[in-house]
Amino acid sequence: MDLCLVPMMLPLLLLLQEQQLPAPPLGSPSSAGAGPNRCLDAAEACTADARCQRLRTEYVAQCLGRAAPGGCPRARCRRALRRFFSRGPPALTHALLFCPCANAPCAERRRQTFVPACAFSGPGPAPPSCLAPLDACEHSRICRPRLLAFQASCAPAPSAPDGCLLDQVPRCLRAYAGLVGTAVTPNYVDNASARVAPWCDCGASGNRREECEAFRGLFTRNRCLDDAIQAFDSGWPLVLRDQLDVHQDPEHPLLQVSSAVGLLVGSSLLSMLPVLALQPLL
Repeated sequence: MDLCLVPMMLPLLLLLQEQQLPAPPLGSPSSAGAGPNRCLDAAEACTADARCQRLRTEYVAQCLGRAAPGGCPRARCRRALRRFFSRGPPALTHALLFCPCANAPCAERRRQTFVPACAFSGPGPAPPSCLAPLDACEHSRICRPRLLAFQASCAPAPSAPDGCLLDQVPRCLRAYAGLVGTAVTPNYVDNASARVAPWCDCGASGNRREECEAFRGLFTRNRCLDDAIQAFDSGWPLVLRDQLDVHQDPEHPLLQVSSAVGLLVGSSLLSMLPVLALQPLL
């Protein structure tokens, strides 16, 4: 799709994305207006911001496109998503990604935020072994440093009283958002929780099962990541209000890798999993 046509097609593109989202059942709290839908609030706030609107429209246009019958332009879709999360206003992009939900319709909207049918799952009906996206990430100049940043920024800190550093939340969330649009793109796994994982499992990992489980556990058994998402939920009332501050820096660095991780740049991502799990953050 010619991106020069994107601005005038914004209503249609966003409508196409909205049509993929379920309507709340009649009589449900959200349909009766009794329960707030924070993900809808986040979408409306993004639409009201020129830069967020433009970047969101670009990725929707790419991710809803068709490269071939039954397929999608996954590479272009993911590239547009990386631009959205690296160049968009962080308060708004994070609000779309981490909006708190108390019901299934809201959770489904959150799960569908970045057109996962193209950017996250597929092309087959069943998820592949996690070793496949992990190996692809290790050989990608885009994915590899972002995964390193995520490992470092969301790693447990044995020296901290509760196992996670107090200032870890913003760094962990930025690093997680940086993975969206890469070979290891994560997403919410269901509409009943805030659990996240990449589109993969470890059922066919053979003698590398331990490595596979260690990688998937960075998402599914990561207390510091869970706490960071929960902390964003707790601070929701301030999130969109803070975006009104025109002096906020919209180009906040996405990747923050500690000096300790910098020493491991030449190592295998798989071999670093146990090391990073014990690495205190600076």
